[in-house]
Amino acid sequence: MKKFLAILLTMTMVFALVACSGGAGMTMGTGGTAGTYYGYGGVLGQFVKNNAGINVTVVSTDGSKANIQGIDAGNYQLGTVQSDVMAYAWDGIRAFEKEGKIDTFRTVAGLYAEAIQLVTMDPSIKSVADLKGKSVSIGAPGSGVYFNAIDVLTAAGMTENDIKAQYQSFADSADALKDGKIDAAFIVAGPPTPAITELCTSSNAYLVPIDGDIAAKLMETNPFYTEHVIPAGTYKGQEADVKTVTVKATLIVSASATEDDVYALTKAIFDNVEAITAANAKGSELSLENATSGMTVPFHAGAAKYFAEKGIEVPVE
Repeated sequence: MKKFLAILLTMTMVFALVACSGGAGMTMGTGGTAGTYYGYGGVLGQFVKNNAGINVTVVSTDGSKANIQGIDAGNYQLGTVQSDVMAYAWDGIRAFEKEGKIDTFRTVAGLYAEAIQLVTMDPSIKSVADLKGKSVSIGAPGSGVYFNAIDVLTAAGMTENDIKAQYQSFADSADALKDGKIDAAFIVAGPPTPAITELCTSSNAYLVPIDGDIAAKLMETNPFYTEHVIPAGTYKGQEADVKTVTVKATLIVSASATEDDVYALTKAIFDNVEAITAANAKGSELSLENATSGMTVPFHAGAAKYFAEKGIEVPVE
């Protein structure tokens, strides 16, 4: 009997500790461990835990598409994604054409710019039009980079057949440029991007602008694109600002998450921008405007409540 009572007391204490650990729990899908999604997701998760009492477990994944599928399957409650990829999921097109529409997630906020960066070492390439007939890396087939590159080419009046398309990752594109195997590459990431930094440091690589009519057509047909300026000095040898377009790294949440939880986690992030920036430089891009513009998927009611308190109305469903 004494042994039984001791076991019962121990179990009671364990349950009490679990109960007192408190707070909802959420799993956040991010990206590869060497990428920005994973590291930045860890920072955001810590601030949500400390300020909203929600325990966030950050896991490494294959990125945007995997995170949307993970939320749909109930494996994740939060995820970091490209704003264009979440639009494809919402509409059941492009990267989600086979799977069909996925609408079990909602927008929390745009986080930072993932610029469409066209990098080259060929001095004859000064505009997108100059890519015609050139060997150009446009990302892995079906990837976000691939569709971004196709959109840019289309806006410039070109097709995939007008270039010698190569389908390479960031790292492979950088190596191929250095080795002279390709003439240019599309890289979609928040600048400064390590692969481009290395290229510009070790060679005469530079960025080609994506602006004017091309940018206007892109934004007209694809509202998830917004204008972006990569400031002079971002990369070695970059003496002037470079205009381009961007999609956004975006935080999404399961549609089934409670309004109170999503309000609390949104508040935990945007009420602590300065501290987040001190922990990760990408925090400097957190703003109410960046959070709410260029989003084509409805916001979660909890996030909408927070932004409404700041005088910004966002669409919900």
